[in-house]
Amino acid sequence: MKKFLLLSVAVLFTFVLFACTTSDDNGDDTPGTTPLVIYQNKVEIDDVLSAYAEAWGLANDVEVQVRTCGGDACGYADQIIAEFNAANQPDIFVFEGLGQFLQYQNKIMPLDGEEWIDYTDVAFVYDGTVYGFPVNFEGWGMAYNADMLAAAGVDPASLVNRAAYATAFQAIADHFADDENFNAPVSMAAGPGLTWVTGLHNFNGYLSSGLDYDDRTVIDNLLNGVADNARLEALADWVELLFDYAALPYLTEGSYDDMINNFKLQRTAFVHQGNWIDPNLLQDGGIDFEVGYAPHASGLGDVDSIFVGAPSYYAVNPDGNNPELAKQFLNDMAMTEAGHQYMVVDAGYVPAFTNVELIPTGPLSAAVYEWSSEGNIYAWWQNDMPPGFGMDDLGPVYFQFAQGQIDKEQFIQRIRSEIMDLAD
Repeated sequence: MKKFLLLSVAVLFTFVLFACTTSDDNGDDTPGTTPLVIYQNKVEIDDVLSAYAEAWGLANDVEVQVRTCGGDACGYADQIIAEFNAANQPDIFVFEGLGQFLQYQNKIMPLDGEEWIDYTDVAFVYDGTVYGFPVNFEGWGMAYNADMLAAAGVDPASLVNRAAYATAFQAIADHFADDENFNAPVSMAAGPGLTWVTGLHNFNGYLSSGLDYDDRTVIDNLLNGVADNARLEALADWVELLFDYAALPYLTEGSYDDMINNFKLQRTAFVHQGNWIDPNLLQDGGIDFEVGYAPHASGLGDVDSIFVGAPSYYAVNPDGNNPELAKQFLNDMAMTEAGHQYMVVDAGYVPAFTNVELIPTGPLSAAVYEWSSEGNIYAWWQNDMPPGFGMDDLGPVYFQFAQGQIDKEQFIQRIRSEIMDLAD
């Protein structure tokens, strides 16, 4: 009942905002009888997106349906294909990066000329044409417990290379050696169910660490089957350091929840995760310690940035029943007070649009916002790898390394071999 009441209030409040901020002139967008269908993959925002969509629909005299496929129960990449073959296929759907764009390209409408494009630097652009509306900004670095670092005499500003991290990890291990609650410096997981942590997020350090935000050199070489040996060696050194100081047995046997809970309960001082864990940190009374981000030391030299990008994009389906309404829905999300309220306050997003003045309140989201506002960000290229390459091909190599089945040199050789196979 409480959840229902909160959502009802959210719908009413958002409707009021739309009534105040949405123009009466909708051009040629005359709502029809067919619902506007949104198909998305974030289970954690299903309720708030549905509430926002309902309020937008009331303000625009159209029914809006939000369908969600995500988490462990629904495989989005497979199910979206079935949705495309349904009678009432989605008007708006989500894709993640170049690989999925190429897979669904015939279902993605060009969006050039939309008003929101002038207020973001991270629209999805292919061959000079805008196709994707950025859902939000997400970021990750080495999330740290500032209180634990201070107790061990570690300054997070010093964490700019692997040598500094090695010193810090050992200092933390020594300081908390007699603390029965303490497990290890780092909460990290490399098991079979978490290959996105390793084969996508960790491996992105190889793709972008130390490079300008728009530098595609390494990812483009990878797509052509060309490996950078020096960068692979630097990545392997970083992975080895993380694994050496990771909490056990969770490195190879732990779950996603184990990773977060070990950090939340102060059993570790770092966690290898992004700002999407804010809801986990805030639930059940939240946390009573300060958090922040330090860069991953996966580059060739010193590092000064964290990985920030748009994790996914909304696309408009030209074969849907309401493409013009779909474009209006997205434009209003980026250009109205109600849309900003939804993105930042309700969904807890770091906004991808420069005209949004609201600041995220989640502790790690606020840290991502600060790093991105200062321009200290490295790109996300992991989603431009071929579908399945990171999780299915690279992830198992990380797992073998974590288990001790292969050593660092074999890890480098196998990653190099996987990259070279892309030339075939």
